[in-house]
Amino acid sequence: MLIVGNWKMFKTGLETASFCTELARRVDGLDGVDVVVCPAYTSLDEAVDALGGTSIAVYAQNAHWDAEGAYTGEVSAPMLAELGVTGSLVAHSERRQLFAETDESAARRIDGLLGAGLSVIACVGETERERDEGRTEEVLERQVSAIAAAVPPEERGRLVIAYEPVWAIGTGATASPDQAQSAHAFIHRLLQVPVLYGGSVKPDNARALLEQGDVDGALVGGASLDVESFGLICETAARIPS
Repeated sequence: MLIVGNWKMFKTGLETASFCTELARRVDGLDGVDVVVCPAYTSLDEAVDALGGTSIAVYAQNAHWDAEGAYTGEVSAPMLAELGVTGSLVAHSERRQLFAETDESAARRIDGLLGAGLSVIACVGETERERDEGRTEEVLERQVSAIAAAVPPEERGRLVIAYEPVWAIGTGATASPDQAQSAHAFIHRLLQVPVLYGGSVKPDNARALLEQGDVDGALVGGASLDVESFGLICETAARIPS
């Protein structure tokens, strides 16, 4: 089971160091669960320092596809690797909606990350309108196929998919366990890699989601900003039979 905290644009470096120290006391070494945190760029160094020697990994939230270049404001995968970061999110729904991320640009980012030796959590998911129109599987197949094309079979051990229905991101709405299971089973038929559920995961709904047979973990947003809530989700995951 894999539990990932996406902190988005929250937490300063000092807040990150304090949070990571407390989180490690609580969840380091939990049996049956791997834990990842994804701080903002400016806090990655503090997270790596605070979590060094623990079982908790540090990922970025995004990375440019080129190793270097005239890309003002961007950060490359080799730069992240030098910090001690071991992976990154790609194509989170907020990146797709707010920053014009496409399947094509996501594939390029994945290629850059894998080329730098990093792991990837690639996000997919349908909007509310697409679900209402009965197009969920069509959208997922398009997005997953673009990801699969960017990852050679021998590299797929470093790939995880996160299913995040866009209508459940930051809204308080959550896919039902049956909805999550259906989407995850479909993704697994397309690509045999772990699939996380993301979309308003909280301590009170984590167990019902994580108990689904095709749900391999969770990508946690707002609840990952509170060490008590995130710790409870990690502990819940550790109690789910593998």
